[in-house]
Amino acid sequence: MRLRKKAIAIMMAAALAALMITPAYGMSILDSPLNAGAGADSGSQGSGNAGSTGSPGSAGAGSGEHNIISPGKAMEDITGSPDGAEDEAPAEVGVTVPARSTGNDIRINDGVYAGSVDLSGLNEAEATTAVNSYVSSLGSTPITLNCVSGNQVEITASSIGLHWTNTSIINEALSLGQAGNVIKRFKELSDLKRTNKIYPVEMSVDEQTLKGIIASDCVKYDVKAEDALMSRSNGDFNITPGRDGMSVNVDASVRKVADTVVSQITGSPMSIDLEIEVVKPRGDAETLSRLTDKLGTFMTRFYSSGADRVTNVTNGCRLINGTLLYPGEQISVSETISPMTEENGYALAGSYLNGQVVESFGGGICQVSTTLYQAVLRAELQVDERYNHSMVVNYVDHSGDAAIAEGIKDFKFTNNLDNPIYIDGYTTPDKTITFTIYGIETRPENRTLEFESEDLEEIEPGPDRVIADSSMAAGSTKKQSAHIGYRSELYKIVKVDGVETERIKVNSSTYQAVPAILTVGTATADPGVKAILESAIATQDIEYCRAIASGQAPAAAVSEETLAALAQAAEGEGGEHTVENPPD
Repeated sequence: MRLRKKAIAIMMAAALAALMITPAYGMSILDSPLNAGAGADSGSQGSGNAGSTGSPGSAGAGSGEHNIISPGKAMEDITGSPDGAEDEAPAEVGVTVPARSTGNDIRINDGVYAGSVDLSGLNEAEATTAVNSYVSSLGSTPITLNCVSGNQVEITASSIGLHWTNTSIINEALSLGQAGNVIKRFKELSDLKRTNKIYPVEMSVDEQTLKGIIASDCVKYDVKAEDALMSRSNGDFNITPGRDGMSVNVDASVRKVADTVVSQITGSPMSIDLEIEVVKPRGDAETLSRLTDKLGTFMTRFYSSGADRVTNVTNGCRLINGTLLYPGEQISVSETISPMTEENGYALAGSYLNGQVVESFGGGICQVSTTLYQAVLRAELQVDERYNHSMVVNYVDHSGDAAIAEGIKDFKFTNNLDNPIYIDGYTTPDKTITFTIYGIETRPENRTLEFESEDLEEIEPGPDRVIADSSMAAGSTKKQSAHIGYRSELYKIVKVDGVETERIKVNSSTYQAVPAILTVGTATADPGVKAILESAIATQDIEYCRAIASGQAPAAAVSEETLAALAQAAEGEGGEHTVENPPD
């Protein structure tokens, strides 16, 4: 085996000696491959020129520009270690290689490229600058992003952070033909004489920046899907089919654009189609046509309401009617019927505020949300947000109400069923409001629901109160009846075949106790009249104040003229206005 390795080494050394490598590639071959007169030591005297200064046969000849490579050394380079000492050393064949350059003296051999950039003869800094300049020049490449419906967004490669990533190729290029043993170097230099060495220039883009551009500039051209619509008139349901939408898949588009740019960029304009998806609408004619089962329905009356309150109840019902709620979708009643303005169809009517009845746009709207709340409970939908009134109302049992106040209180619920639901609402000329929730019934026929209100505590109102209102004319009054307070709970009772199987607490509610309140107007230019009214108000006696305000009861030091003035003022303002029933 040792003899075989020696033979291979001798043959390879002889092959190297037989080839001519030009000095430009850092090697030369001795004119005479075999130094016939040389002894075992390279510095020994012989008949050849091994001992002459600067000759290939001299050890350390010249100025250190050449090394002597012997067959034994070549074998060591190939096999990893010299053979044993007992074997006879072969005759040397010398191959000279110039000393390697260091630092900035290292230059890349001819025929080496980074992409299309010629690196021949460049040192490390020059080569790095050349490639950076090339990548920088690609930054101005125009790129067209093709969005939905033929819309386009124009960007450049630099705007998405195009940069060079595999910078290690410069060191690889510097090492080519200048590192490793002589055979490796010889092979690399020989290959370069036949074929150029081209290193790929690998690039990347800033995907976060690209994602931001697509999300802000391209997505705005998306076409939303139009859900199927449903309406009900004269007892019949009408269905309007939906329409497909088109949407950019942002993440997939980022990957596609990034991959296309770094793999295909040449400096010429690029056009890239974004990943577009078809967005199907919610609902279809077949499903919606099945939403005919009554999942929950409830009706309340507003017989005693004035014209303005009737207007508000009717308008709020109209704004909710026809709502189609898909599975998982939530509705905010306050948002649906707002804003509470005259422009949105509302009038001034009584409503609760801090324990008092005040006039506000949309007064009475809580009867709309309360009626809908009762229908939602019977459909067993998911209630997300609900508030009771500050004081009791008279159109549902305690804890059965759902108050709303724009920006403060809301009634929200979610369709937690597997199919869409349709909300039908209407009012009648005889002052009733009804909400019915239609859907696909999946509950057993022998299962029924009942709701029960339970008062846990009754809270008596405090003493009557009389308050002054300088915005009301002297002699006018406004009476608000007392309200008993309650602490109550609402229960859902589930029965199967008429037998109770569950009793579930739905909510707990607390209503304020509010005393009877008489508001007395004190606006007058007559200081005597004002003084009499303020003195009466100080007694906090509602009946006495009513009599004084109307000019019907004398008071100490009250002249006939003053009483007459009070009576006239009261008559001019329409006398007393009484709020006996809860308005909201």
